[in-house]
Amino acid sequence: MDDATPSVTPLSQTELDKLTDLLIEKFKTVFDPEIPVDIYELGLIYKVDVSDTKDVAIDMTLTAPGCPVAGEMPGWVEDAVREIPDLGKVKVDLVFDPPWDPSRMSDEAKLQLNMF
Repeated sequence: MDDATPSVTPLSQTELDKLTDLLIEKFKTVFDPEIPVDIYELGLIYKVDVSDTKDVAIDMTLTAPGCPVAGEMPGWVEDAVREIPDLGKVKVDLVFDPPWDPSRMSDEAKLQLNMF
């Protein structure tokens, strides 16, 4: 912020924390249509990288490789994340390694699904 040059400056920890909170908020607006829990609480978001230019790269998975919305869900995530102002490029990749399993779910998700 004190650097007035046009070069890209690293995001401060405060900026990164704020962006992380916004990303999580957006992830929580996307639901697996077969399970009434958002993708964040299900543990479907594997990795999020944010560059200093606010480009966002997301690796996510599905609860099952044959999920009927496999072709659509990454687009839903991308659309939700793009609602955050001042982002650069947004890229969502679907990965299946490691395979998803219920141990990745948050306690909140397990409670919602009566899995305790």
